Parts: sequence; structure tokens; C-alpha cells
Amino acid sequence: MRDNCTTMLVGKGASLDGSTIIARDEDYDQAYNEKRFVYYPAKKYDELFVSKGTGVEIPLKGEGAGFTAVRDAVEDYGRFDEQGINSYNVAMSATESEASNQRVLGHDPFVPNGIGEDAMLYLVLPFVKSAKEGVLRLGQLVEKYGSSESNGIAFADEDEIWYMETGAGHQWVARRVPDDCYVVAPNMMIIEEIDFADPDNYLFASGIRDFVEKYHLNPNPNGVFNFRDIFAPKDEADQRYNTPRMWYGQKLFNPEIEQEITSFDMPFCRVPVKKIAIEDVQFYLSSHYNGTEYDYLSWKETSEAKKTAYRPIAVTTAQECSILQLRPGKNGYQAIQWLNFGLYSAAPWVPFYTNIVDTPEGYQIKTGQVDPTNSAYWLYKTIQALLEGKQKDWQPKLRKFQYECQSMAVHHVDVTDDQAQKVDSSDLPEFLTAANSEIAEAITKKGKELFDQLVKETLNTSMYSYRP
Repeated sequence: MRDNCTTMLVGKGASLDGSTIIARDEDYDQAYNEKRFVYYPAKKYDELFVSKGTGVEIPLKGEGAGFTAVRDAVEDYGRFDEQGINSYNVAMSATESEASNQRVLGHDPFVPNGIGEDAMLYLVLPFVKSAKEGVLRLGQLVEKYGSSESNGIAFADEDEIWYMETGAGHQWVARRVPDDCYVVAPNMMIIEEIDFADPDNYLFASGIRDFVEKYHLNPNPNGVFNFRDIFAPKDEADQRYNTPRMWYGQKLFNPEIEQEITSFDMPFCRVPVKKIAIEDVQFYLSSHYNGTEYDYLSWKETSEAKKTAYRPIAVTTAQECSILQLRPGKNGYQAIQWLNFGLYSAAPWVPFYTNIVDTPEGYQIKTGQVDPTNSAYWLYKTIQALLEGKQKDWQPKLRKFQYECQSMAVHHVDVTDDQAQKVDSSDLPEFLTAANSEIAEAITKKGKELFDQLVKETLNTSMYSYRP
């Protein structure tokens, strides 16, 4: 089960440089789940896709774009390609695990052999040329084959962002994110009122209105169709695990607004008080209620009850986080996938261009065992393990490490962008592939220096030391 992920979306009018940004951290139900960053070349599809997770069988035919993905190295439960960008510069993140209430599921149950998180990216991303096309393709598949679970799925292209939610076996809606807004989404339904007369901003399952009317599911006395009110469970677990993460994101980007940390009425999106940079997205997705009484790493005197009251984003079950950035005016090199393996508050963000032919070896290797020498995933997971019990003391060192890596990354993007303007379009994929390897190698070197320092300090402070 993939649970407790957190999504952030930033419209082009809300971002610092005019980019559209969709981002999500991926958690797991245990502290490790080896991940690989891979590239699938464009190809002609003529195959029967069979999900290892649910068993759904779907024929795939036609020309498919190349795309990146961050998939499970061990495929016991399916592919789980998770998030990536295709060669049409369409980004997709799948999924934000959600829940539906028992009433709607009684009338339209989930389909056990339907479409789940393990299959969505592979079924959709190669075949779409815009964010809206992504919503429509996945929506059609859900209506035909059914959904095995409730999910939130994000799509972006250079112009717009769409957020989609599946609410029952065959029911779904999607809303376009206003250009001047941001969205923070924990593991609960967040889409509110649907305007069925506005297809430029709202999409939905063909039979959803009839379904809700037939079974008398709309609790609003004025007849307003609020998807969250109709389909969401809104139970007590949400108020410990979900609403606090939404509250903290909106507190960061709209500090002037007062709202309860357990409120179910926080809006789908807000206009931020200032423009949002990539580093702001990184901070939020690495956060643990920093600066509040609920921060479990705070140096302030706060009760343990408050420090453990609400589930933060940065936890040990974190596996990978991708920030998918589509930048305007950079033809052929506009798409960047910022990737972080391990515990995001202790690991670097590496910018990978996605118009490529392959990914760096250390990021795509499948080891099956702890291997910090060759695997980027295991390097940062091992650092995470060695930090156990030292998180507070190491916060200054970790911040310094991350700041230095981010400055290197930003400079690398500047230099690569300048050089890319002089490269023939046919040679760009090879050029950007080499650039990706260069920054991966440089940041991995710094990661290994941190690892070396941490191992030596751990040995010198071992509980097994004997000093009479």
C-alpha cells in the first residue's frame, strides 16, 4: 500500500519563473522500497498490458512517446512507475492515495481487478500530448475498466495543470488549477464544487451526475455539487494524518490566513502571498511542521504530545520525491525532473532533464540489497539510517549540505541551458543525457563525503566505546 504521500501543484502565474510545477513525495508502508529512475524510449505499442497488482488486462496500441519514471526496483506488487515527463513535455504524477466513504462505495464498489496506482503512468503517459488529454484518457479507462482504489492524480504541460480524483469504482472528477494558484494535497479528497457547464476548467465521469442523483448522495440542501462533500469520508484519522499537512502548506504560502489545523473546509487552492520557487516546494515537501509547536525536531521546549500529535511529511517511510518542472521558452530542454531519494530533509535534490536517451547508472541500478557505493537510492537511505538518534544535532550540517547541493544544481541548470541553445535539436537528447550524468556524479560525490563523515562520527560516539 502506497500511503501518506503529499502533493504540491504550482500554476505558471504563481511560480517564480513562470513554470508549471507538479510535485509529490512517495511513501511506503515500511522504511525502504528500492527505487529506480529510468527512461523508456518512444516505441510503437502492440501489446496486452496485464497489471501484476490487480490483474487488469488492457490492450495498448499505437505510437507512444518516450518518458521518464521512478519505478519500484522489486516488482512484487506491480510496476509503480509513479511520476515522470514524456517527450511531449507532459508531466504526470500517480498517485496520491485517498479514501472514499462507505455510502458511495456501496453503490459503486471499487473493482478489485480494475486500474490501480501500479499501472496508471504506463497506461497513460506515453499516449498523451497535453495535461487535459491525460485526464481524459485516464478517465475513459476508469469508466471502462473500473478503479481498484481512490486516488489523486496530477497532470501538467507548459500551459496548465489538472488535478484528478477517483471517487468510486467508475466515478471521477478533475479540476484545472488556476494559473495564479497553488495546491497542497494530503491523502484525502480536496476537489470541491464542480461546474458542469465549464469544460475548460472541470472534467468528470460521464455518468457521475446521474449516479449521485439516483442514489440521493448529495447532502447539500442547495443542490451544489461538491465532490468532497459527496465522496470523502472525513473521518478522525484525516484530522491526524491529512488535514495538518494541508494546513501547514497553506500556512507557509499564506501566513496571513488563520484556520484550524483539523479543518475539513480548507480550500482546494489559494493564491500565494508571494511567488513560489523550486526551493519553496522542496522545503514544503521536506518539512516536519518546521517553526511550529508540532515539529518533532524542534529545539524549542514543547510537550512530546504536541510533537507527535500530527503526521508530518518528512518521515522514515519516505522513498523518493519528484518535482516536475515545465519551464517556458526553452524549446527542447524545458522539462526538468528534480529527484530526491531517501529522507528529503537529509538528501539532495538533483535536476534531471527529461529529453534524454538514458538516466545515470547510479540512479537506475537495481541492487536488491543495501549498496551505498553504487546506488544513489541506498546511499541516501544509508545516511538516513545512520542519522537515527542524531537528527537534531545534525540539522545544521544537513542544511549546509543541502544548500551547497542546491546551489550546485541551480548553477548546473544555468550552464546547461546556455549551452543547450547552441546544440542542434537532433543532438540535444545525447547532450542532456551527458549533462544529467555530470550533475549526478558531482552531487553523489558530496553525498559520499557526508556519508564518510557520518560513519566516522558514529563510530567515535558508539555506545560500545569504553573509556575508563
